[in-house]
Amino acid sequence: MFRFNPITLKRFRRFRSQRRAWYSFLCLVGMYGISLFSELLCNSSPLLVRHEGRFYFPVFRYYPETTFTGSGLQTRTDYRALKKQEPFASGKSWMLWPLLPTGPNEIIQEDSLREHLRVICRLVPIPQVAGISVDQSLALKRFQGPPEMQPANWKTAVLPDFWHIPKDLQVAIAARFANQTAPRMEVLCAGNDGRPDVLCTLPEYTARATAPRQVRLTLRLADSTSQSREWLFHPHKRETPLRNADAFASLPDDIRRTLSEAVTHCFADSSPRTENLSLDGKPYSFSVEREAVRYPFRPVPGHWCGIDDAGRDVLARLLYALRTSLTFGLILVFCSLTVGTIIGFVQGYYAGWVDLTGQRLIEIWSALPFLYVIILLGSIYGPGFWLMLFCYALFNWIGISYYMRAQMLQLRKQPFVEAAMCLGLPTWRLVLRHILPNGLVPLITFFPFSLVGVIGSLAMLDYLGFGLPPPTPSIGQLLQQAQSQRWAWWLILYPSLLLFCMMLLGVFIGEGVRDAFDPRQQGHLE
Repeated sequence: MFRFNPITLKRFRRFRSQRRAWYSFLCLVGMYGISLFSELLCNSSPLLVRHEGRFYFPVFRYYPETTFTGSGLQTRTDYRALKKQEPFASGKSWMLWPLLPTGPNEIIQEDSLREHLRVICRLVPIPQVAGISVDQSLALKRFQGPPEMQPANWKTAVLPDFWHIPKDLQVAIAARFANQTAPRMEVLCAGNDGRPDVLCTLPEYTARATAPRQVRLTLRLADSTSQSREWLFHPHKRETPLRNADAFASLPDDIRRTLSEAVTHCFADSSPRTENLSLDGKPYSFSVEREAVRYPFRPVPGHWCGIDDAGRDVLARLLYALRTSLTFGLILVFCSLTVGTIIGFVQGYYAGWVDLTGQRLIEIWSALPFLYVIILLGSIYGPGFWLMLFCYALFNWIGISYYMRAQMLQLRKQPFVEAAMCLGLPTWRLVLRHILPNGLVPLITFFPFSLVGVIGSLAMLDYLGFGLPPPTPSIGQLLQQAQSQRWAWWLILYPSLLLFCMMLLGVFIGEGVRDAFDPRQQGHLE
């Protein structure tokens, strides 16, 4: 029925011979084809329900609650709650769910995530800090601190009896007794007679009306700055932490046993626990607490790409966003190419004052701020898919009209066009049968690159908040969430990866099409 031009078939074979472009084309078409059946793959309603000898298709048709329960309520059926009731619970009736039984706008219930909550175990060293007061002779007048730091006969001793006082610290103390303004100071004081070293801190001092009688110092053990340790335990692997397992295994048996029992107890009743213990002669405090359910939530089984800040499954939203982005891009590029081709052909074919007037009008139109037009129309009519498509199509045709105008100006002077004019062919036949087929090369070549540009622009507008209205699944909206919650790595990784793959595949296809339609690569000198 259809006969393709031999040159067209030759170009298609040339395109298929470029594996990167051909496989990219198959991948992008396959991704879009899968996204077209998103409702069958990802939905909060079952595909098929068998109840009282009848079949129901909730994914295609709305059924009120009274259809299955006989309650007389015409509200939306909660199929998850219905599944737990009779006769579904006993197996007399059954449901067939999609591969991913979660809708793009469904809020994930916290109860379904509790089985995946992990327990965090922290082992924190207790800082050993003491506050002392000394007089001008450096005699100890007051000592407040843990017993491990308190000397036995401190009331009848001076500070140099226990720690070596550097010269600059002595000068700083003397300046305070002289009522002179002095900055904050922290120095390391070595211990005498086997005492541990301490970090001695003097706070900033400002001159007062009268000189002080005592100066307060803060002592902190130099070896009490040990690093805190933290372990994460998974509910299905409670014996060994997910990270730093070697550090946990190196703990003494009694301490490791105590921590393991606390973790097991926390998994059982979810109550936090805090206690003190001694490790290598140093006081430590350990605490165990169960992870809280808060959105966004990390990837777990059943929600493989995580949950966003509104409690919606990211994988489901990405699948629907893929369909929205490609559909938006294909419709817009088709409309833009059509409008740009018509305007460019009219300018190039008639030339003269038509071309000149058209160019001036296009320059004026292109000077309008695109973003302001979208904001203005969105505030008047409200954001929407078709309004966004209309606003973008108002400006997206301008670039392709330039190429088609230049192509037309070149083709109208070709001998075969002039011969057709001399034969008296009507204008419409001359354009459709002779000029247009020879001028389609720029259209086909620019189509993949235009599609990539539109997908990126839509993601940008959604990211800025001027795109599709919520709760429409959108890649840019997920990236906007990731900006305010940068710790949620899944909101950054998966939307960025999907956007990168779509744009990369489009660029590979565009390069292949360009090479297939480029006659210079097939020409040679003899």
